Amino acid sequence: MRCTDRQEGRSAYTQREWARIQERERREIQRNRRLAAAAAALILLVAVMGFAVYYFVVRSHDYTLTQTYDQSDPVFGVGTTVAGGNTAQPFAGELCVADGDVNTERAALASYAAGLFDVEGQRTVYAKDIFSRRSPASITKVMTALVTLKYGNLDDVVTVTPIVRDIEYGSSVCDIKEGDVLSLRQLLYGMMIASGNDASMMIAEHVGGSVDNFVAMMNEEARAIGATGTHFTNPHGLTDPDHYTTVYDIYLMMNEALKYDIFQDIISRKNYYAEYTRTDGSAVAVTWESTNHYLLGSAQAPEQVVVYGGKTGTTDDAGACLTLLAKDLYGNPYISVILHSETKDTLYTEMTELLSLIDA
Repeated sequence: MRCTDRQEGRSAYTQREWARIQERERREIQRNRRLAAAAAALILLVAVMGFAVYYFVVRSHDYTLTQTYDQSDPVFGVGTTVAGGNTAQPFAGELCVADGDVNTERAALASYAAGLFDVEGQRTVYAKDIFSRRSPASITKVMTALVTLKYGNLDDVVTVTPIVRDIEYGSSVCDIKEGDVLSLRQLLYGMMIASGNDASMMIAEHVGGSVDNFVAMMNEEARAIGATGTHFTNPHGLTDPDHYTTVYDIYLMMNEALKYDIFQDIISRKNYYAEYTRTDGSAVAVTWESTNHYLLGSAQAPEQVVVYGGKTGTTDDAGACLTLLAKDLYGNPYISVILHSETKDTLYTEMTELLSLIDA
């Protein structure tokens, strides 16, 4: 509005009316300024939030995708990185390795095959014929336990089926009967402590849907952990010409199974007390006793060694077999394996000799 127009318009109003018009215009200007400031603040806030979403969500996801796993994470077999570079170590980077026999002059064992492995030091302390395929007898149950812990629910309630009778007469059993109702956890403890072949069959059927499918899972797990000298045909270890493993592969199985705290608890038990019911509803109370002479006190480890537990195995074809978790006085873990001793007495005498190679 031109000055003359404003002056003409003003002359048309009284002084009081003109003051009200000016006040209304002043308020309108202030309101518009506040709206403009609010709009600017809102735009700034949206920009900041957009940047935050991009930086903390989009960019962080991009970083994760370019380096999927932490290179120091042993679960994925990557291992530590080379200093100054970004090169991952090979599959065996955190495992004990050996090309052949090691330190056999330090322990002249009559058993067919044996090995002693320093888990933390990633060192093969002793190796005798550790890659030859042999029958493992009930040491097979280490893999049965590993697959059960990986894929089973130990709180499952299991009703025993006729599959428990599909084993050799006279083999070791937990003496569970068709129709018995107990937990998968109880079956696992019974299998490992009392070496029950009946429990092995029931575990396999329950976890795998069928025994054959469970055995396929065992073989798949063996391949996954690098146990390439192993093939299973059953979950218990009774003799079959196509059922075999090696000392080194047993080390790999033990090394993997020991990642589960409950496995360490199971193999360290002298006995296990279980209560369950028969098919008619009557109660059963049983204590399953360990087959490990070190736990029972009938075999003594060297002074500088503590035996925490393990798994035994005996058949005519496999001889007397044993794998152990032991520790030195500093708590460093060792896995030991002996396959095919002629007698149990020889087995424990030679295992003690083998354990004596653990540094004091």
